[in-house]
Amino acid sequence: MIEEKSGTTEPIDEHHIFSEQDLLPEKKRGAWKVMLPLLLALILLIWFGDHFGLDKKVTAASAALLGVGSGLLAWLVGVISVVPIIGPFIIKILSIGFIWLLNAIGYLVSYVAIHRGYSKDVLTYRGLTIALLTGIVIGYIIAQYI
Repeated sequence: MIEEKSGTTEPIDEHHIFSEQDLLPEKKRGAWKVMLPLLLALILLIWFGDHFGLDKKVTAASAALLGVGSGLLAWLVGVISVVPIIGPFIIKILSIGFIWLLNAIGYLVSYVAIHRGYSKDVLTYRGLTIALLTGIVIGYIIAQYI
């Protein structure tokens, strides 16, 4: 349905819920001004944890939570991938390791489940895993072209 705004002659199309500004927000410039001090704070946190003999698991979990929660790790991956020639290669190596780990965990769970008699559930699980990995690969390919 097309209506007119009160006081203007511009038509409103109710079929378009989002505006172009909602779908494509402005790119944030200057993120490094926040992320660089945050990266230094993260490095300092890891150093303090090691220097004062804190449990390494607590230090690693705190660093991971801070890095993921603040978007610092995603920013750091983006910065590494900008480095010519070697940057994308490093990121590909890191992402391949994640996929191998996911696949290894899938095989381990499948082995245990088959021995306990859950073969039908294993088929469902493996189908979901293949769908997830296919989605990751398709997303990666699309991201390379954007």
